[in-house]
Amino acid sequence: MEQKRVIFLGSKPIGYDCFQYLIAQQEQLGIQVTGLLTQSRSEFEGNSDLKQVAAAHNIPLIPSLEELPECDILYSVQYHQILKAEHIAKAKQIAVNLHMAPLPEYRGSNQFSFAIIDGKEEFGTTIHQMDSRIDHGDILFQKRFDIPKKCWVSQLYDLTYTASIKLFRQTLAHVISGNFRPVPQQDLIPSKGTSLHYRHEIVDIKRIDLEWDEEKIKRHIRATMMPGFEPPYCEVADQKIYFTKAF
Repeated sequence: MEQKRVIFLGSKPIGYDCFQYLIAQQEQLGIQVTGLLTQSRSEFEGNSDLKQVAAAHNIPLIPSLEELPECDILYSVQYHQILKAEHIAKAKQIAVNLHMAPLPEYRGSNQFSFAIIDGKEEFGTTIHQMDSRIDHGDILFQKRFDIPKKCWVSQLYDLTYTASIKLFRQTLAHVISGNFRPVPQQDLIPSKGTSLHYRHEIVDIKRIDLEWDEEKIKRHIRATMMPGFEPPYCEVADQKIYFTKAF
């Protein structure tokens, strides 16, 4: 039987872990990873450098989406660009994306922060078919879990990371074989709702208004206090006053 050609698009630690697992499963699943398309991220070099993994396994690097070759399956995990219809069409069987949030509730970026701000009690991670719209295609697999009380954004990220790795590994063979039943997101919107958030919105939700009620202030602080990034703040006399987490 001819091996299926898989091209991986991804970055960040989650992309690194999924890429390594995909490579390790090639023989068992009857696939060949024929290319990697990734983004250079200096903060993730070294322990999470996908290019190093590709080089170690003689997997070609694809310079850009415009040079994307044909394959059977495109698999995206935290890839930074939106694929157009002509890019998705390069996958003769299917193009899929692992989105670290429940769909259709949280499309786009900053999903962990908005779930905390919205006071949600449930979160999740989703593998869905890709179309030319952001996180909009049919759901193939999904894992949901409870959000702990007074959850911080870093905690929710870690919980989602663990659930995402598990979902990727449990469903990879099914994605390759086509053993799934797609669920249109439109069918879930009446019960789950939907939203689409963009990267730049994080700037606004970090700005705390001291006139807000106490609970809203606490939610915004817990939702935006992420190590390595600018913390939430309030403005006093045109000066930023940053919040810090007490230990």
